[in-house]
Amino acid sequence: MKSMEIERVAVLGGGLMGSGIAESVAVAGLDVVVREVDERAIGWARQRLESSLRRATDRGKLEPSAAQAVVERIEFTTERDAVVDAELVIEAVSEDIQLKTMVLSDVAGLVGGETIIASNTSSIPIAQLAAAIPHPERVLGLHFFSPVPVMRLVEVVVALDTREGVVSVARSFVERLGKTPIETKDRSGFIVNMLLVPYLMAAVRMYEEGFATADAIDEGMRLGCGHPMGPLRLCDFIGLDVLYSVCNSLYEEFKRPEYAPPPLMKRMVASNRLGRKSGRGFYEYGQDRAGVLAR
Repeated sequence: MKSMEIERVAVLGGGLMGSGIAESVAVAGLDVVVREVDERAIGWARQRLESSLRRATDRGKLEPSAAQAVVERIEFTTERDAVVDAELVIEAVSEDIQLKTMVLSDVAGLVGGETIIASNTSSIPIAQLAAAIPHPERVLGLHFFSPVPVMRLVEVVVALDTREGVVSVARSFVERLGKTPIETKDRSGFIVNMLLVPYLMAAVRMYEEGFATADAIDEGMRLGCGHPMGPLRLCDFIGLDVLYSVCNSLYEEFKRPEYAPPPLMKRMVASNRLGRKSGRGFYEYGQDRAGVLAR
């Protein structure tokens, strides 16, 4: 693959991650199209983007005129063909291998053979996704972290067939966004989640067994180890449904007990206690309070 610079990006999915990726791309001065399934989903994506930009301007991180320019660089659409001209496509749908495979297979039939295709998966091996795509050598992982506009790290996941030229272009793209790329081989969980998930699950098990309260566990790690956020509150911020999928993917690949999600996680996901995004997880989230939920 000849060297190129990305100028137009397509993001598949306008959820929390997808809208954040689109915002970061547009802030860097690139054009981006966000494709969603219907107008209702587009409405939610716009709302997420506008809220994020409003926070950035309120904190003085972005001038109002710059925020408006960001909005003008982003096109929201439900049209499949809107992604055809993109030089880079980033999939950011839910952490479900069947859904991701379907979405990536569909987009591969729309774009050219030289278009780079990336997945924002946090745990699914890229080789599994690339198997459904013609020219798998142009496929890799670009794992952003939430909240995307704030977090400066992106894992660049290199699959068995990924060309070195694709990796080079992807790294340059990440740097253009003002973020730091770290390269990793293609294993479930990559670098960060392979290290983070056992720590988070140990905290969940400790809480599930009644060993300590959520506040005590979080304060212990925050004040005792200097972490900016305790593990249970971090679970809430990541989303318990997302974590549950990541745990299952890691356990499926490595069959190690530290990756298995505790039973409490399954019950909380079934009860829609997903964390901050649903208003309750290990803590309650409202306008004025964030108190501990009873088990």
